[in-house]
Amino acid sequence: MPSEAEQPQPAGVSGSFTALARPERGALLERGPELAAACHAVDALVAGATAGGPARGGVLVLRGAPGVGKTSLLAEIHRMARDRCTVLTARGGETLTQVPFHLTRQLLQPALDGYGPNGVHHLFGDHFDLVAPALGLAPPPAPSAAPVDPQGVRDGLVRLLDRLADGLRDRPPVLLVDDAHWADTETLTWLDAFTRTRQDHGLPVLVVLAHRPLSGEADDRADGTDSLAAMADRALLTLGLCALTREATAELAREALGDHADESFCQELWTVTAGNPYETVELLAKVRDRTLEPVAGTAGLLRGLAAGARGGGLVARLEALGSGPTRLAWAVAVLGADSTPDLLAQLTGMDARELTDHTERLRTARIVTAPPSPHPLAGHPLEFAHPLIGSAVYGSVPAGVRTALHGRAAWALTEAGHGPAAASRHLLEVHPDDDEDVVRRLRAAAVEHLAVGAPDAARRCLERALAEPPGPATYARVLYELGCASLLTAPAATVLHLRSALDLPGLDDTLRTDATYRLAQALAHNNQLQEAARAVAAEAARTPPGTGRRRLQAAHFMYEGFQAVEDDGPDRSRRLAELTAGFTGADNSERALVAVRGFDAMLRGEPADEVVRLCDLALADGRPARGLGWTDPTWGFEIPALTGIAYAFADRPDRAEALFTEAVRAFEISGWSGAHLAFAHALLGLVHRRRGDLPRAQHHLEEALRLADRVGEGLPVHWDTACLLVDTLLARGRTAEARSVADRHAFGPPWPGAIVLPDGPSVLGRLLLAEGRTEEAVRTLEEAAEALTTRGRHHVVWAPWPFDLARALAPVDPGRAAGIAAEALAHAERLGTPTALGEALRCSALFADPPEARDLLTRAVAHLAASPSRYEEARAHLDLARATGSPAALARAGTLAATCGADALAATAVTARASGHPPE
Repeated sequence: MPSEAEQPQPAGVSGSFTALARPERGALLERGPELAAACHAVDALVAGATAGGPARGGVLVLRGAPGVGKTSLLAEIHRMARDRCTVLTARGGETLTQVPFHLTRQLLQPALDGYGPNGVHHLFGDHFDLVAPALGLAPPPAPSAAPVDPQGVRDGLVRLLDRLADGLRDRPPVLLVDDAHWADTETLTWLDAFTRTRQDHGLPVLVVLAHRPLSGEADDRADGTDSLAAMADRALLTLGLCALTREATAELAREALGDHADESFCQELWTVTAGNPYETVELLAKVRDRTLEPVAGTAGLLRGLAAGARGGGLVARLEALGSGPTRLAWAVAVLGADSTPDLLAQLTGMDARELTDHTERLRTARIVTAPPSPHPLAGHPLEFAHPLIGSAVYGSVPAGVRTALHGRAAWALTEAGHGPAAASRHLLEVHPDDDEDVVRRLRAAAVEHLAVGAPDAARRCLERALAEPPGPATYARVLYELGCASLLTAPAATVLHLRSALDLPGLDDTLRTDATYRLAQALAHNNQLQEAARAVAAEAARTPPGTGRRRLQAAHFMYEGFQAVEDDGPDRSRRLAELTAGFTGADNSERALVAVRGFDAMLRGEPADEVVRLCDLALADGRPARGLGWTDPTWGFEIPALTGIAYAFADRPDRAEALFTEAVRAFEISGWSGAHLAFAHALLGLVHRRRGDLPRAQHHLEEALRLADRVGEGLPVHWDTACLLVDTLLARGRTAEARSVADRHAFGPPWPGAIVLPDGPSVLGRLLLAEGRTEEAVRTLEEAAEALTTRGRHHVVWAPWPFDLARALAPVDPGRAAGIAAEALAHAERLGTPTALGEALRCSALFADPPEARDLLTRAVAHLAASPSRYEEARAHLDLARATGSPAALARAGTLAATCGADALAATAVTARASGHPPE
């Protein structure tokens, strides 16, 4: 953590709450229970931090209609917490909902200002380059860098807040978010993720959210609204703020106007304002300004006065101040939080004297608040006195004028050096007008949004650019960029946009290749493998020979090979082998095709030495070549993954582990914390399963499922990971747990369109056998045999159906079972790995006479001892102990099983040793 000199200082009230140096009295009347609840929450937070025990923060929600006093209540909570806590504040804005991370920056930047540069970098850890751009603390990465995963940015912000809280134990953080219904989606999903992931271990901060009742209507911020609702569901307490009672309204009137305010006046005041604290205070101020007596005779004037405090009446009151104040108020409504003197002058054409004069007139009319400085507009943004005023003023700006002001605001922000992203929210409001400059600026803004992990904001910019519209030479490129913007988050939208781009002129050969490759990726992620393969095959046929064509060919062969059902798999494998026969790994296109060929050769059960040679050729000095890395956007993570998987099933888990460990590291550094990181953990689980380190395999596989569950349901990574976890749990003897995993993830028919890692039906058959459901297991394994044999896939470790089917058939059809075992041994001999040979020999021993069986099992043990597969070796030793009665084999089986975490196998060996009899 930072040194003592770098420790953050308590944060003061941000600009969000400058209007509330003193809360309005009416807003705190009848708020005793709410203040007590807030005080209790702050006390609990401080007590937990002081005691050094479990964190005792949480979420507190203030919900109520506009003007009911949420902001004043937040200000009072700030006052009660500021001496003991670090209070961080933010306020949403009606015109700022589409500015990504707007509230995140308001909340975190003041806290980070208290740290020196070294302290800030320490807080971010390895994720400074990923997260800092979202907070405006660093420029966005170059467009050529790896794509930024929005979930990775969100996770980085979660870690940052966690570290901030850890460094502020003496003054635990309190986050006050006003007008959360207008918060940007990125901030809401971040806060939701933080409060959700930390709730089981105690929340080290108190988050207080104030918002209006949610309408429930679907809009462009659906994810943000869902996050806000989810946080409310997890809140310690949700406090619904009600209007003032008749008695409280009378008390407020007499406090403001004197004790002589009579009952009739107070009754009419309550009726006109419906007990709304804001409207009550505003109306009383008007009564006081006009020196009206609060008696029955003037009560009839209240309704007319109240009309000037909201809606059309407020607008009329503003217009009565003159054109100068009105134009200034319009500019403030358009600029929002950017209403600094320089920008206001740009929009209004006013000089400093005019700005000062008109600001004072607006302040006197209670339309804007006085900046916290003796010199009006001394660099501080101008704010409306209440969000209701801001909404009314913005809505009153004539449509043509509003559009023009947004256009000028975009230009002014750009001239002031704020960059394309800051100007884009204004460009979104400008009417389309065939302006290529607008298209260019929106495209630049989209690049910045993508670089900070805000793909939804990028999508809005590009969709607006299409509406301009772009010229014929640019239209297809914008569609291409729109497709790329949604690649990680919306595969279906990506497919639509990229197909449209490819149907239009305007993409050069390089972009056509890239668009087609990304289209295939999106189709594959959407479980449309046949369509993916067809798309790249069609484009490859019209692409001239060279790198681009080979890139498309690699994708074609890969997606064909990934399909669970294929018309002519052996022919495809033959064509792939012929294409790559002379390749030397001269460039990445050759390496990628060789990687696909190596994976295919592994599935077909070709000699492991050849598979390893191909895998080595696909790498550069044992690592993915530059441009073929795990996060490289050109080729995708699939290419190095295929190489690592082929290594794992070629009895080279050491090389596979090196690749997959690098994958985890690369994904974590790049912030790819969704399906990509989940798959990397699943692949590490595969490595440890093949080595027989079953507890470590289970750990990685469960972590993979946890990560995958955050992304969605039924993804390819769910199938692969569930399959591996079922297999691992069965090896540990935990059949009930394996069944639970299978049921939870619908592991079984109907199978997905893609192959499963390892073969899904083979693993399901093994589960059914463990459960004693032999007939179902036999049917499942026979179906697996038919599907794989037709495609020429004979890897007996990837798809171990022959061993389990032979064992299942042995009691009822020993002749057929022996034939299956003999054929499996032939395939294992061709493959040549010690694991495959050992497993095949162990199975063949079932059908041999005792002397031959002992010889086969002795050979199986020798092969497996030379393999990396410790669990399979333990089973072979146990089988040998059964056949020979050897205490040494039994002891070795027990030792290996215990080391592997194969609990049931170890227990069997221990029981047998204790009884002095070989296990049955």
